[in-house]
Amino acid sequence: MLFNRPPVVRFAPEAKVCSCGERLKVQKTRRKNVLTMIGPFISCETVAYCSECRRTFGSDALLQLVQHRCNVGYDILVFVGQALFRRHRTAEEVRAELAERNIRLCASEIDYLGRKFIAFLAIAHRRATPRIRCAMNRAGGYILHLDATHDGGSPALMTGMDSLSQFVLANVKIPSEHADHIIPFLRQLEEDYGRPQACVHDMGTGISKAVITAFPNIRDFICHFHFLRDIGKDYLGPAYARLRNILRKHAASTRLHALAREMQPLLNKKSNPCEPLVEAIKTLNPLKSNESISMAASYSLVVWALHGKHCGDGYGFPFDRPLLEFARRLLELHQLMPQLSDLLLIGDEPQKKQPASKLLIQIGRIAEDQEVCQVVEELHRRCQVFDRLRNAMRIAPAGGSNGLNDEGTAEEMSSIRQGVKKFHHQLRLINELVADPLSQKMAAQIDKYGDKLFADPITVTAPDGPITIYPQRTNNILEQFFHSVKRGYRRKIGNNSMQRVLQAMLADTPLVKNLDNPDYMKILLDEKTNLEELFAELGRPCSSELLGLRDDTNRISPGFSKLMKLPHLPNQLIQSLTMGVNMVQSN
Repeated sequence: MLFNRPPVVRFAPEAKVCSCGERLKVQKTRRKNVLTMIGPFISCETVAYCSECRRTFGSDALLQLVQHRCNVGYDILVFVGQALFRRHRTAEEVRAELAERNIRLCASEIDYLGRKFIAFLAIAHRRATPRIRCAMNRAGGYILHLDATHDGGSPALMTGMDSLSQFVLANVKIPSEHADHIIPFLRQLEEDYGRPQACVHDMGTGISKAVITAFPNIRDFICHFHFLRDIGKDYLGPAYARLRNILRKHAASTRLHALAREMQPLLNKKSNPCEPLVEAIKTLNPLKSNESISMAASYSLVVWALHGKHCGDGYGFPFDRPLLEFARRLLELHQLMPQLSDLLLIGDEPQKKQPASKLLIQIGRIAEDQEVCQVVEELHRRCQVFDRLRNAMRIAPAGGSNGLNDEGTAEEMSSIRQGVKKFHHQLRLINELVADPLSQKMAAQIDKYGDKLFADPITVTAPDGPITIYPQRTNNILEQFFHSVKRGYRRKIGNNSMQRVLQAMLADTPLVKNLDNPDYMKILLDEKTNLEELFAELGRPCSSELLGLRDDTNRISPGFSKLMKLPHLPNQLIQSLTMGVNMVQSN
């Protein structure tokens, strides 16, 4: 901004003599506007040529700043990529940040630069693959974690990650998690990085079949968290769905929220009615009931009951059961209804009794439904059984604070195996559980996946001697990664739907996670100072490398989607072909 117009910076070829020995001559000068993080300038480049072999020579110094036939510098490319994918800024926010540096770019150009950043990063990653493989071999190999994310009709984004080095190794967009789509991805992984020491994944049929086909006789482990979650959903899901439908039938949550909204204006007219209530509860002092206290107490009971729907440790169902806690609180209030009636129904005027009366009537209507009591009792019984398995596997403990970051306690695998074996024995012996189909289904799942649950330490031979590798018990390393990706895009697009994002996203976008890993950056840069210097060396990607960045995720060949939607396609096709045959014959 110190210059009233962009300064002119002159560049000339560093070479004076061609490799053939001929002295270079000036062919022309060319100018272009260049944008860099230090500000815009006009480059005036002298181009030389060899009269003998007809080669042309430009300035290497200019190519270090900006790509050939481009006017946006590598430093801006890296800045935009980091802002979009690591700081999760929107295109407009990045545009505003650049404008403060006197760099004017439109939002569409910023989106294009973001995709270009991923393309350059993917090419650099592919070129660094041999060095990454050597580094992992020195550490004893790698443990391949596989997972995919998708939304609605979008393609699935599958990622392969090494849990030992924490490197994202490869990514692919596939139409679905079918084994036929995953097998080529796994075989390419083996070609690039060698055979993994073990695989860890969820219980998806497609992934399981693909691993068995691509990596026969490899150690194949099921994520403990996914295993427990899937078993819990099967075991608790039917009763939990019944409870949800019953509460919807009674409109329990809707009516309690409406009652809370009705009481709020009445409470706002009082002078802080909650304070004496809180003070009395904290100090266990007696509290004289009056109209104001009755209103505050009724409101506190409503919000307490509703808060049950938000209880949990962050694991999600079936570990967290907020609807069961909500129903339990309603039933607890119903048991206390005789005492509550005497304390809350204060005053002679019906209008003053109305909020508390509505609360008690609503709770009574739900609690007197026999189906509610039955399903809550069944869920309590099933939760006790499921939590015994949960405790035996030493993962996602009740009251835990790690949520989806929980990797399980540091127990010996033999101890966990013994606990699960003891639990499985109970399922086959206790008469009540033997007669329960869902309990026997749980036992069958333990039988089916038992061998894939318990990963003993793996001893491998590395260049520096034997190394013991401890596979992780969960696939949460990828779960956490996909959650962070979705959080970043939710911030940018403002909603939870990832369908369009996954459709438009370049498959190699997850490689951005590696940029936070110092060990990976050392391998990627290969003694270069930064990404700008690395991208400058890559220069313009060759066509073959760009072809590898395209995502072939459509089930239907291009253009045929319109045809398949025609209601009378066969008749129209016959008519068109017949007309064509008649035309040929007439000619």
